[in-house]
Amino acid sequence: MAKKEEVVSMIDTLAEFKELKNIDKDTMISVLEESFRNVITKMFGTDENYDVIINPEKGDFEIWRNRTAVEDDELEDPNLQVKLTEARMIDPGCEVGEEVTDEVHFVKFGRRTILNLRQTLASKILELQKDSLYAKYKEKIGTIIAADVYQVWKKEILLLDDEGNELLLPKSEQIPTDFYRKGETVRAIVQRVNNYNNNLKIILSRTDKVFLQRLFELEVPEIHDGLTTIKAIARIPGERAKVAVESYDDRIDPVGACVGMKGSRIHGIVRELRNENIDVINYTSNVSLFIQRALSPAKISSIRVNEEERKAEVYLRPEEVSLAIGKGSLNIKLACMLTEYAIDVFRDIDGADEEDIYLDEFTDEIDGWVIEALKNIGCYTAKNVLALSREEIIERADLEETTVDEVLGILSAEFEDEIKE
Repeated sequence: MAKKEEVVSMIDTLAEFKELKNIDKDTMISVLEESFRNVITKMFGTDENYDVIINPEKGDFEIWRNRTAVEDDELEDPNLQVKLTEARMIDPGCEVGEEVTDEVHFVKFGRRTILNLRQTLASKILELQKDSLYAKYKEKIGTIIAADVYQVWKKEILLLDDEGNELLLPKSEQIPTDFYRKGETVRAIVQRVNNYNNNLKIILSRTDKVFLQRLFELEVPEIHDGLTTIKAIARIPGERAKVAVESYDDRIDPVGACVGMKGSRIHGIVRELRNENIDVINYTSNVSLFIQRALSPAKISSIRVNEEERKAEVYLRPEEVSLAIGKGSLNIKLACMLTEYAIDVFRDIDGADEEDIYLDEFTDEIDGWVIEALKNIGCYTAKNVLALSREEIIERADLEETTVDEVLGILSAEFEDEIKE
């Protein structure tokens, strides 16, 4: 009776295999057959004359033994040979030298063998599940998934995906204002998958920069289609972020595409990130201009860049300094992270008491591309330009002499009285 129960237990183990969603049928059959053959080899010395048939649909198995019929007094190996009288009980027409096949009932292998095989199979099931899950989520690294909260702990949250697999969202990977209850759905990216000492851990993150990037890809068709690219991201989770974007199509305004009509596209991202303030700026390979844009909304007076040491000195009018630094120094921190430059902010004392005008205010008189060329050499105000010699402007900004003379004339006219004094 005990043996019968063990066989039923074995059938239950096979049924467990049948229910596994992450293991393909061929792998399942191969593992089961290998396990059975190992037992047969240990018991009989070889498995070459055995056929193992696995039926994963029904959750059962069959083992058939092939032996050669010999005269009753010539039997040497009962595993490979069978007496002719026994062979004819299986196949009445059998003759010496012919092969006969009979079914081997696993119950005859003994209780201990059955228990060992069941334990081996149970271990294989667990191992295959982990390997399959590891491979599955390894491919998902960097992608957004949704999972339900199962348990909330002090240092992490345990979530379950739609197949009941366990995922972890550590406290360090949660936005500071995140708050979840059991049963709620969480969106996050798969950040990493660890399998140290056969202890599988799938780690999610909502603070990773990639999470913000994937949200933009979901919300902005131009980014999803590759017409607009995210070049850099700087983020302080739950507080503020800066995203630099670039478009490969001149007809597309990358910043406008990301923000959407009346902020329709970016609002969804902001809500997902617990009202994280997001600044979207145009990317440029010009370091000086990129740093200027990164420090937005502050307007800088001049800038000195050391590309070798990746440092920049930025000079601003006193009223602009607080804007450049930002509340809690967030703006300057994000600008440094976005540009990967160490940015030092200085008050422009020389021009602090004098009236100056930003070049952007001369767009009615000076072409935009000319103003951009002047900004590219660190000139953002009229007095920045007037402080340079005519020859230096021509050489550094790569502008025509007539263009420079025209610009100098327009800017000088604004400060005619000061120049005379």
